[in-house]
Amino acid sequence: MRRLKFEELQATPWKNGGGLTRELHGYPAGASFDAFLWRVSIADVSQSGAFSSFPGVDRVITLLEGEGMQLFSAGGEPVLLLPLQPHRFRGEEQVSAQLEGGACQDFNLMLRRGAATGEVKVWHADQDLPQGCSLLFCAQGRWDVLTENGEQTTLEPRQTLVCDEQPGGLALRSQGGGIIISVSINLL
Repeated sequence: MRRLKFEELQATPWKNGGGLTRELHGYPAGASFDAFLWRVSIADVSQSGAFSSFPGVDRVITLLEGEGMQLFSAGGEPVLLLPLQPHRFRGEEQVSAQLEGGACQDFNLMLRRGAATGEVKVWHADQDLPQGCSLLFCAQGRWDVLTENGEQTTLEPRQTLVCDEQPGGLALRSQGGGIIISVSINLL
């Protein structure tokens, strides 16, 4: 398992150039926007506008910071994205965002359809996770992460724990008032 600090991640332009993103982890490592099988990132959204198009990619977006973001897609009902509520959509959808009160930051999982599946869960309390967790992101507070073989690490706010090999189950223990995001990914 590897721990990453947010401030050490390199910011790169979005695929459409409309903002910045920081990749937490992806597969294969170093793959371009058009070649990844899965990718987890955090995006800075400083203004309203269109999302990048990712045909053949399923996306899960979770607002981390900001007052909210209204998502509009062709032919669909608008969706108000509120903090820490994952929302799934297809990457080929023409989606635009209207910021509700200024800049936002969001957590993104992207999965190449037919190559990978996955899910994002937000935890507010101690939790035992089954085998298969690929990544943990500490959104608030401090969390102790314990493995079945006795390893322990502590995550501070905005730190990520990447599980390069699928560990057994993990135990998450909050040090009070924390929020942690788990990502589970399965290659097909």
